[in-house]
Amino acid sequence: MVKQDKSNKVKLDNKAVNKVVTDNRRARREYELLEICQAGIELVGTEVKSMRQGRANLQDSFARVENGELWLYNCHISPYDHGNRFNHDPVRRRKLLMHHKEILKLKSKMKEQGLTLIPLKLYFKKNWVKVDLALARGKHLYDKREAIVKRETKRQLERIVKQTR
Repeated sequence: MVKQDKSNKVKLDNKAVNKVVTDNRRARREYELLEICQAGIELVGTEVKSMRQGRANLQDSFARVENGELWLYNCHISPYDHGNRFNHDPVRRRKLLMHHKEILKLKSKMKEQGLTLIPLKLYFKKNWVKVDLALARGKHLYDKREAIVKRETKRQLERIVKQTR
C-alpha cells in the first residue's frame, strides 16, 4: 500500500523497494552459478546520480579479493550528464563492502575450487546501491548445448500438456 506524507514523498508499507539498475544476463549463460551473495558498493556522488538514470553496465566485469578487500573491476558507469570537472572515471575499480569473515569464505572457495566471482545485478535497496555476486564456474560448450536441449524439451512437454487439456 502506498502512502503519501506531508512532504509529498511516496512510501511503501513494510516493503523494501528494489530498483534494478542493470542485470548481467550473459553471466547465467556463460557460467554455472553455485552461490549468490549480496554486497554493498562504495561509490562517488556522480556515480550514484548516473545509476539513478540507469546508466551502468556489468558486461565483462568481475570481482577479486586483494589484501582482504573485495574489488569490482570493469563495471562501466557512464559519466553523469550534468556533472562537471568532478565527474568520475567510468571504469575505475570499485570497492565492494562485505563483512571480513564473508570475504575470507569467498576467498577460500575461490582458491580451493578454482571459482570466480561474477556480478549478476546492480540495484537500489532503499537508498543503498547493492551488487549480487555469484561464485561461478565457467561452462564448456557442451554444457551450454545440454542446457539448450533441456530447455527445448521442457517447452515441448509443456506445449503437449497444454494441448491435451
